[in-house]
Amino acid sequence: MPAASIEVTQEKGSKKSGLLGASLVFSVMTMLSRVLGLARDILIASFAGATANADAFFIAFKVPQFLRRLFAEGAFSQAFVPVLSEYRSLKSFDDVKLLVDKVAACLGFSVFLVATLAVVAAPVVATLFAPGFVSDPAKFDLTVDLMRITFPYLFFITLTGFAGAVLNSFHYFAVPALTPIILNLWLIVAAVYGAQFFVEPVYALAFGVLLAGITQFLFQLPFLMKINLLPSPKLDYKDPGVIQVMTLMVPALFGVSVSQLNLLLDTVIASFLPTGSVSWLYYSDRLMELPLGVFAIAVSTVILPSLSRKHATLSKEEFSHTLDWGIRMILFISIPASVALFFLAEPILISLFQYGQLGAHDVHMSSLSLQAYSLGLLPMMLIKVLASGFYARKNTKTPVKVGIVAMVANMVFNLMLAVPLHLYLGIGFVGLALATGLSSLLNAGLLLFFLLRRGVFSFRASTLSLLLRILIASILMGLAIFFGLQEANAWSEMTWVGRITQLLIFVLGGLSVYLIVVGSLGLRLRHFRVHSG
Repeated sequence: MPAASIEVTQEKGSKKSGLLGASLVFSVMTMLSRVLGLARDILIASFAGATANADAFFIAFKVPQFLRRLFAEGAFSQAFVPVLSEYRSLKSFDDVKLLVDKVAACLGFSVFLVATLAVVAAPVVATLFAPGFVSDPAKFDLTVDLMRITFPYLFFITLTGFAGAVLNSFHYFAVPALTPIILNLWLIVAAVYGAQFFVEPVYALAFGVLLAGITQFLFQLPFLMKINLLPSPKLDYKDPGVIQVMTLMVPALFGVSVSQLNLLLDTVIASFLPTGSVSWLYYSDRLMELPLGVFAIAVSTVILPSLSRKHATLSKEEFSHTLDWGIRMILFISIPASVALFFLAEPILISLFQYGQLGAHDVHMSSLSLQAYSLGLLPMMLIKVLASGFYARKNTKTPVKVGIVAMVANMVFNLMLAVPLHLYLGIGFVGLALATGLSSLLNAGLLLFFLLRRGVFSFRASTLSLLLRILIASILMGLAIFFGLQEANAWSEMTWVGRITQLLIFVLGGLSVYLIVVGSLGLRLRHFRVHSG
């Protein structure tokens, strides 16, 4: 089928299914990946626990993952998709193909240099991101060794993210959403079968990360061939399209990824705290990533190409309606999710992670940081959608300014909360989680303020009443969970089957209460249509 025919078919399909349908497909695929991700983390917790070696692996894994979110899914995607959408709307398919070829070459070459430099200078990188490990030579040396294995993953996963951005722009949302499953499968294989071949099992996990990056990249290629956009790399940093992407991307490194930067700064500070702090934050952060990855990233990924096209065609009212739709979706999901995570933090962690090397103390400590993180879930999810409103308009300056303010605030909050909590209660890591939520609230608030002040977005009249319904339903759901927990069996004394069964009862019961109440208050599917009133 000719490329033009493919594009027309995809456009028709997208109009027929709509944003809600596209988000649902993306969310279902992402949910499959996140469920496998939980299985992966359960296995890691079982044989690595919250030990010094576990802390070393999590640092070696999180740093390239953080950079991946900048180069692949974060700043790059937010810069590349609007430019690609503009090319699709205003230029020929040959121009689109040439842009893909040149951006692929420039991005790939740049990231290859970064990954190579990181491997060579691994001790410096480890000192930069885990300075607290320097005082423990064995822990530090292990971190350096693991980084040298995991950092080449950055090159392959960045190209995977590039391919995903192209496929998303052509409405192939399922394939990029399904691809992360490969990482989880490799780490599960590494934990179950690979660990036996190493004196230190976490080496198996590091090699699993590397193999996952290679496999994810190869998995995307046939789908790019299907739409005749498999890159033929042409290195040309002077190409106008490449310059436009780079110009948008550089400031976006801060603007779109400030939440991730804050989490990474938390990890740096946590390296100075007692052994286990990095792991406690990791396990709680992984549970926070479930709603963030399944819903917030899904919504922002789906609306960005649509917002970009509406801006390119000067459809101001439709632009505002699309952004309002994204905010409604986030409110509907994040508020009850935040309440449920707060009350069920320890039961969830016991049910999923309290096996093998991860004991009751580690689970309790991790539950404290999960409760703290849950308080900032709403603004963290809103940032994903609100930032899209700027990047679709090729405005990267405002998000970067807001991001810098939020980063500075995060460091101030860290000092205000983490230090006293560490000195007086021994839970400084909880202060780090609270600081992340507060800085995210500031970030989201400022983004919303500028969107409203500049007149590019306005809430529809029904959005406020929708928010009130969601709040009432979430409060009643939280009360139901709270009183139900008073009557529940002791989680730690149950088998894993009993724990999971009881947890499912609470989750499904809480969800039922929420949906029944919100439905009885008049919330209907029409409230989540882009053009509803």
